[in-house]
Amino acid sequence: QVQFVESGGGLVQPGGSLRLSCVVSGSIFRIVAMGWYRQTPGKQRELVASITSSGSANYVDSVKGRFTISRDNAKNTVYLQMNSLKPEDTAVYFCNVFGILRTWGQGTQVSVSS
Repeated sequence: QVQFVESGGGLVQPGGSLRLSCVVSGSIFRIVAMGWYRQTPGKQRELVASITSSGSANYVDSVKGRFTISRDNAKNTVYLQMNSLKPEDTAVYFCNVFGILRTWGQGTQVSVSS
């Protein structure tokens, strides 16, 4: 069974940075694409960024140039470096397998406010 443990969220001022981490249990990590998703109250969860098993990344337009997704296959960990944060980035952030979703983890709260 695949499990996700997200961490690294917090409260940051606009323009600040955070680095999220997600440790993934299970042997499939090295062969699957991974994604970072976010959800705000009353809205559907949205895909923010994805990365293939070989490291090719894609981003939603609203975070291009500000967020960077990366992975360390030796550590079964996927990261999301978030720079130039905006209030509209406030959300609970989750990681999951890209395209074939598994049971969600608890997520990590990111709050951007002055």
